[in-house]
Amino acid sequence: MNYKYLNVSSTDRVTTIELNRPEVMNAINPEMHEELQLAFDGFAADDEQFLCLVRGAGDRAFCAGSDLKAIAEADERQPYPENGYAGLIERYHLNKPVIAAVDGFALGGGFEIALACDIIIATTRSSFGLPEPLVGAVALGGGVHRLSRQIGLKQAMGMVLTADRVSATRGMQLGFVNEVVEVEEFDNCIDQWVESILRCAPLSLAASKEAILRGLDEPSLADAITNQETYPAFYRWKRSEDATEGPKAFAEKRTPNWQGK
Repeated sequence: MNYKYLNVSSTDRVTTIELNRPEVMNAINPEMHEELQLAFDGFAADDEQFLCLVRGAGDRAFCAGSDLKAIAEADERQPYPENGYAGLIERYHLNKPVIAAVDGFALGGGFEIALACDIIIATTRSSFGLPEPLVGAVALGGGVHRLSRQIGLKQAMGMVLTADRVSATRGMQLGFVNEVVEVEEFDNCIDQWVESILRCAPLSLAASKEAILRGLDEPSLADAITNQETYPAFYRWKRSEDATEGPKAFAEKRTPNWQGK
């Protein structure tokens, strides 16, 4: 598919979705929302793609959130696509790993996209924030909810109620950033994370991600452990060829050949 506002590529089991409006810090307009929905749909449906990398074009921003100029000029407010903001923040059943590679600003909806990913890698020149209250808005694209779940109530309140930005280093201290590197080390760091993830069985990762996220919604640890066998990805993994391939490869002292089935 030809995209106007995205660069999407798939190589070696990795899909890269690059937000491509660098002239406006990759701010998202209605058409870009629809393109992101389609891009994530394609990744989710492709059994040959095990990992998604989301990044922004240019060296100023990952994503500055919604394109407020486009919103102001529109005759009426356009609804978000089926899976919510950027086609991602309400995609609750995507069990494949998703990495946000942040270089520059990740603000408003851009921060919400990063929070919806499983891993955030950032450069030292990056910053994060939910500035919506400064323009009379509320971060309802999952921002207030994911941030409070990921860093705790008081720290989230501090960020949200001041609308302040925090550095990538502070984000790592708070716990929502996984690694911070210098700009010149960024691509190498991303490659290392991708390589480490691809060593693992994709269905094992899917079952693990699903168990973590669904387990948090269980009323107790005991319920989470008891109920995990009923989770769809867990059920699929337990009966998969990869579940047999892992022990077999270990016994034969060779690298496993993961098929994702």
